[in-house]
Amino acid sequence: MLVQRESPAHVDAIRAVTAAAFARPGQPPATCAEAILVDELRAGDAWLPALSLVAVEAAGVVGHVLGSRARVGSTPAVAIGPLSVHPDRQRRGVGTALMHTVLGAADALEEPVVVLLGDPRYYGRFGFRLAEEYGIMPAVPEWRPHFQARPLTAFPAALHGQVSYAEPFDRV
Repeated sequence: MLVQRESPAHVDAIRAVTAAAFARPGQPPATCAEAILVDELRAGDAWLPALSLVAVEAAGVVGHVLGSRARVGSTPAVAIGPLSVHPDRQRRGVGTALMHTVLGAADALEEPVVVLLGDPRYYGRFGFRLAEEYGIMPAVPEWRPHFQARPLTAFPAALHGQVSYAEPFDRV
């Protein structure tokens, strides 16, 4: 498996992997909210191309992670999500490889912090902790038990505030 930056040639495969990863019974793939979110983020100003990565095997794209611009107060931050792995390749290290790579890339780009909404048991292995431990609060209070942050090398100790996501997240 190779993790690399997304290219225009990957767009259709990313949409298919995301729709498969987030499929709900009876839901047509074209209506998958997470797949639509990826397309909308890619089309907007918040998309960070250097942090939109694919996991590729001989059969093609098997996973994808997207980093987009968020803010903690007025400070730029990276929002991770969705993280998608094709169901046939889940629990085989694809998501782990994507997360390690996107975190390393964000750190190399001198981003201060990465935020996401997800299962603390899964994301804790990557150094994520509940965001409120850092004084970082979600825009939606109900997210608190699942809203996490991962400080990077450029993290200023005084950074705190409410996170604002890119506008396409408002529709998910």
